[in-house]
Amino acid sequence: DIFVDTIKDVLPRLMSVPSQPLFAALERWTINRAVTVNLVSRGFAEYFATRYPAQRYSYYMNGIDDEFLVASTPKSRGVACRAVGVLYAGNVGEGQGLHEIIPKLAKKMQGKLHFQIIGDGGRKEALRLALAKAGVTNVELLPPMDREKLIKAYLAADVLFLHLNDYDAFKKVLPSKVFEYGALGKPIWAGVAGFAAEFVRAELDNSAVFAPCDADEAERVFSQLRMHDQARSAFTKKFARNKISDDMADDILGRLP
Repeated sequence: DIFVDTIKDVLPRLMSVPSQPLFAALERWTINRAVTVNLVSRGFAEYFATRYPAQRYSYYMNGIDDEFLVASTPKSRGVACRAVGVLYAGNVGEGQGLHEIIPKLAKKMQGKLHFQIIGDGGRKEALRLALAKAGVTNVELLPPMDREKLIKAYLAADVLFLHLNDYDAFKKVLPSKVFEYGALGKPIWAGVAGFAAEFVRAELDNSAVFAPCDADEAERVFSQLRMHDQARSAFTKKFARNKISDDMADDILGRLP
């Protein structure tokens, strides 16, 4: 995230307004001292180029960790006679906005989908209360787990769910979760906007994108997903963390005197 750009959305106004000038000054000092700046999302380009036009920028993304390059045979999920298992794993905070989308969406698709939310964060209790208030019975809240267990949970799921809250700052970001999800070959259901939406549509087959916090559109696009796993060989080759790290290292070393 771009901290200075995001702080106004995710922190209370009493905290964000007085602290923003301080962090903006720290950002200027940091960027201006750098020989080059790497941006992990091309959605950040306009923000930085406008403020620091003399700086040199590169674009090496987060990429896929080796643990998620799991060999799995593409197969049909066989969900015709049961509820489809939808999994979200990660932070449950203001930035993800799960408390704004999951209660409404799960209620609309009760009997058709079963949601598992794995993780913790500042908005988990708000999510829990919203689910209870809506009378939702098809959402399971689970604590964070280690990577070995998490990967097993990913592989057992039918659909992987991604969501960012409806803030302008998040139209620039590219969540690292996209790379984990993409490597596993599962259908991806993503409530994102801006650059993240463009990236998912362009790079990830068998994905469905909807506007953040829009449960009606989320329900509508769900039918676009094909309930089977598939290899995304081109994606994993292009965005493997080792390849990105090597390319970035070559770039840096190539500019040394």
